[in-house]
Amino acid sequence: MKQLSIALNVLVLVLIGILFYLHFQGNSKPAVKELPASGRNVVDPASGAVSSKIGYFEMDSLQANYAYFKDALNHLKEKEKVMNTELAGMEKDYQKKVTGWQKKGAAMSQVEADAAQRENAQLQQAYQVRKQTLEEGFGKQSMEFKKDIKKKIEDFLKGYNKDKGYSYILSYEPDFIFFRDTTYNITPDLVNGLNAEYKKK
Repeated sequence: MKQLSIALNVLVLVLIGILFYLHFQGNSKPAVKELPASGRNVVDPASGAVSSKIGYFEMDSLQANYAYFKDALNHLKEKEKVMNTELAGMEKDYQKKVTGWQKKGAAMSQVEADAAQRENAQLQQAYQVRKQTLEEGFGKQSMEFKKDIKKKIEDFLKGYNKDKGYSYILSYEPDFIFFRDTTYNITPDLVNGLNAEYKKK
């Protein structure tokens, strides 16, 4: 029992020593880190900590003012309109067929009824296949459009940031960011630069 008590006392002393060491080590002045020539990091004079420079742009402003984005979006809307018109036309033709069969009703022979039933199944299947094809094609175009926009933004920002020195450039999302320093808002530069590139093409 006595040996256990001594062992516990020794353990407590060791832990206290470690805590003292960590406490005084944490209060020592941190070494100032040497910055890269690009100036991408900033040293806090008080703590000596190195922080990153972060820029941002407002996606809604970009969407509203980037000419290529608006043109491509209008193109997608036209595609969607054509798709919906085609599907609506197929539905209308199908409804005409159904109405015709209903008018004949009991006057149809068994052979005619069987043929109508087969045709009905074929029309429904053709509609579903066409709808799926059109929707998949539209979805693929939408994804390609998003990828294209993202690539254009990334390519522009690579050149833009060569002399700006940002470590990160983020898209501002109101639901996720609660404060922003407008000093680092690069939206006007991004919109003007992207529009200039689009006009050249």
